[in-house]
Amino acid sequence: MPKAKFISGDIFRHIVLMSSTNAIGLTALFLVDLADLFFISLLGEAELAAAVGYAGTIAFFTTSFTIGLSIAMTALVSKAIGQQDKSRARQLVTNVLATGFLISSLVAGLAWIFTPELLTLIGAKSRTHALAVEYLHILLPSLPILGMAMSAGAALRSVGDAKRAMWSTLAGGGVNALLDPLFIFALGLGLPGAAIASVVARFAVAGVALSGVISKHQLISAFRIGGLIDDLRGILKVALPAMMTNVATPMGNAYVTAAIAHFGDAYVAGWAVVGRIMPVAFGMIFSLSGAIGPIVGQNFGAHAYPRVKEALSKALWFNVVYVLAISLLLYGSKDLLIAAFGVSGDAASVIDFFCTWVCFSFVFNGAMFVANAAFNNLGYPSTSTLLNFGKASLGTIPFAYFGGQWFGALGVLAGQAVGSIVFGLLGLWMAYYIVTRVTNKHLAKQQLEAQNLEPRVPLTPFCSSRAYMCAEAEVDQLNDPAPTPK
Repeated sequence: MPKAKFISGDIFRHIVLMSSTNAIGLTALFLVDLADLFFISLLGEAELAAAVGYAGTIAFFTTSFTIGLSIAMTALVSKAIGQQDKSRARQLVTNVLATGFLISSLVAGLAWIFTPELLTLIGAKSRTHALAVEYLHILLPSLPILGMAMSAGAALRSVGDAKRAMWSTLAGGGVNALLDPLFIFALGLGLPGAAIASVVARFAVAGVALSGVISKHQLISAFRIGGLIDDLRGILKVALPAMMTNVATPMGNAYVTAAIAHFGDAYVAGWAVVGRIMPVAFGMIFSLSGAIGPIVGQNFGAHAYPRVKEALSKALWFNVVYVLAISLLLYGSKDLLIAAFGVSGDAASVIDFFCTWVCFSFVFNGAMFVANAAFNNLGYPSTSTLLNFGKASLGTIPFAYFGGQWFGALGVLAGQAVGSIVFGLLGLWMAYYIVTRVTNKHLAKQQLEAQNLEPRVPLTPFCSSRAYMCAEAEVDQLNDPAPTPK
């Protein structure tokens, strides 16, 4: 197993390398999703494009659970590697993969059973509803495979093997791109053909990622049910808040989709195109949280707190420059995008509005992603959950509701963007506060140990097991003029 790569060297170089390799793989998959929608649009039925939009909202919701599990993999394994504990890292990889498979299977089963009700809840109707149900009933059973693939990729990034993680997603994208036209057109399967191609692609991603974890890095230990039970509490302590954090975003998007649906399928079709453009254009930003997570985690495990803060600052600058550049590119190419997807009228107005105004707000979405990486890898996953649920509720529903009431479907998009600005700034402030808090408490603990003092106020069990989240007693002890010596 390689040593911790991120506790030395240039932080910005690490960020660029991790973000770019992660983004290349993710963008390949997002490009295939975009190609799916393009091929479906060639069939000339607006209901098909709208069905993809509705199905994509539910698929995004279920995938968020697997993303949360991959975050737990990064936070736990990268810290163990930063501490040079190789056997612990292997055990964690094995048990996170097992936990993820079980949870993903449960989520997939429930979503499959309640697919019609979920689609009705977000506004799908008539033939569009039936098409979306058919698509999801094919796609959802492969969710456990996707969960294994994403967690294995996170394990690879935790040891710094970003290239192999990238190749796994590129393999999936390549398989999907080859099978899409074959299944949709050559075999005449239409929308179900696109779903089948996505299922096969998920197996390809899992195969490549797991081969790297097992063969290349030997990151798997012998599975023991007792070991899983011992680790389960620690895994869920990170995974559950991370899953809830990631579920918050599709919940907010589901509300936006439902709000847009009130104005007709044409607007939903335009929103479906935007939903595919966003991850392709901003794949680098979507990958940022997963990319800097291992950097933060390894340096946190090595107690290199100045490098943790430096990683956050440089990631934010990277985010700002990238989003502004891509937003200008989208603004200049919006007419080409509208023409490429053959949309007009209301659907075209959604794409035009997004490329003109909304895309610039991704600076603040990127700030949220960076803040989430800090929270999840510094031992504050619940803070990330609260912030993201706040954004999905208070930062989305009232803004989108009043935007829709005052300005129609485009006002819904504008309202969502305003909410992301508010919570992006809040998340940024909280991230720096927590980094400073963690750093100060570690320094306080070091000073206590150097003075060989016994704290006057007993530490709680939680404090003794988690020095980076210890009680205020250590800090107060430093200011005590008459400490009690051992």
